[in-house]
Amino acid sequence: MYQKDLELHRKWEKVLKKIESTFGKRPKDIHAVIFLIGVHELGRGAKHFTKEEKQDLMHIAICKILSLAGYYELEGIDQQGWPHWKLVKNLPHLDMLEQEKLMKMHIIEYFEKEINIE
Repeated sequence: MYQKDLELHRKWEKVLKKIESTFGKRPKDIHAVIFLIGVHELGRGAKHFTKEEKQDLMHIAICKILSLAGYYELEGIDQQGWPHWKLVKNLPHLDMLEQEKLMKMHIIEYFEKEINIE
């Protein structure tokens, strides 16, 4: 188990370094990474977002990330260009640490597939 955690940490650091080299700033936590994925998925670039839009961007990112494991499926894009997802498989019941580990694993997968970091 320890070896897997070490590998996860190594890959997570690689994601953080990629973000830092792209934006010139290291994300302070997983929430900042999720937000950036939401902005990327929306595809409108950096702009000022309202508090509600920021929450929606986080939701978009989480759905996209967890779609890689088959939990969500893209339902479509609305007239404003926002993606909508539907839950297709129940999420496992995990404690906070396990949830964060699950998210990090799929964020790493997202960066490997969508952003092409190895």
